[in-house]
Amino acid sequence: MGQPAALRCISCGKEYDPSQIDYTCPTCGPRRGTLEVLYDYDRLKKQLSRTTFAESGLESMWRYLPLLPVVQPEFIQPLRVGWTPAYRFPVLAERLGLKELFVKDDGQNPTASYKDRASSIVVIKAQEREREVVTCASTGNAASSLAGFSASTSLRTMIFVPKRAPEAKVAQLLIYGAQVFLVDGSYDDAYDLAAQAADAFGWYNRSAAVNPYLVEGKKTGALELAEQTNWNPPDAVFVGVGDGSVISGLCKGFDELARLGLIDKVPRVYGVQAEGSSPIEAAFRAYDGASDVPIHDIAAYTLADSICVGKPRDIVKAVTYVHANGGGFVTVSDEEILTALRDLAQQTGVFAEPAGAAALAGLRKAVEKHNMSFDSAAIVVSGNGLKDIASARKAVRAQAVSIRPLLEEVKRYL
Repeated sequence: MGQPAALRCISCGKEYDPSQIDYTCPTCGPRRGTLEVLYDYDRLKKQLSRTTFAESGLESMWRYLPLLPVVQPEFIQPLRVGWTPAYRFPVLAERLGLKELFVKDDGQNPTASYKDRASSIVVIKAQEREREVVTCASTGNAASSLAGFSASTSLRTMIFVPKRAPEAKVAQLLIYGAQVFLVDGSYDDAYDLAAQAADAFGWYNRSAAVNPYLVEGKKTGALELAEQTNWNPPDAVFVGVGDGSVISGLCKGFDELARLGLIDKVPRVYGVQAEGSSPIEAAFRAYDGASDVPIHDIAAYTLADSICVGKPRDIVKAVTYVHANGGGFVTVSDEEILTALRDLAQQTGVFAEPAGAAALAGLRKAVEKHNMSFDSAAIVVSGNGLKDIASARKAVRAQAVSIRPLLEEVKRYL
């Protein structure tokens, strides 16, 4: 188990004992004062090797328990989370001018999204803190994962999602037994309301960025990708970005592996944002690496609901981590996302929701329009396409053909 040594503010650098604080730095506030989890890396470096994780025998993210902030492992839920496949697709790689392409399919997690990695950690932390109710605001996936991982515990789940959330995601919340509040407003309105309710009623808050342990679950995607490539990760990793927590987790995961001497090179991590929802990309372009991260809030719009965020809560951490990593950000249109969604499905068999397909759209644009060059790359498919059937129907040109049950009609059509 990786007992956290401290929680450190991403902005002012002040460190806190994990028992002293639940969420953000009191001095810097919720937006700039997001906390990062620190471990005793010198001790871990002596204890861990490239074979340690496989020797656990676990085919889940819990194989990385020494690098996770779990104090009471008896609260680990039975659902298998993580250790999702990293497929190789040589033909698609060649079309993109790559020698190797990996598709990390996190749509295969229990609730069909990358967010399961974070929610499984948060449900443990809530029980360690003896809380009775967990809450979060979400565009759908984070909420579904929290409800799903709470289902086998005594925790009650209170969820706030924008009214426009895809029906499939709302249905998933309800079937898990969550109390769902459809907020007549944006994701950002839902986020603020969830925070107010958590403070008023003493609920444990899982919402993006405010809870420092989310990034710890999300970093496991990087740990897996490194191990699945025999500790020789690709040159670049592309992932869709909304609040900024997933990309922060990937950067932290690769950085920790390098600090521990488990990988020799750190992949450059690239965030992909929709053109109508790109405040983190704008902040990154304006960041000089020395002054405070500029915060750009916008009125966001994109059909990729999972990354439709106008007021990203992990913006400071995302910009800081990606800058240190040497990566960057790419913006893509909704049309480019839909094209990537269709191409990914038809050329690999991996069915992604729009936010997951955005990773391929970003990689394609980086190579074809921005003249970036990589020998190898990976895309992170953050959610399953069944989460948003309406967008999938928009992405595909073909239509189903209605016929009578007669062979003659089949022949006539053919």
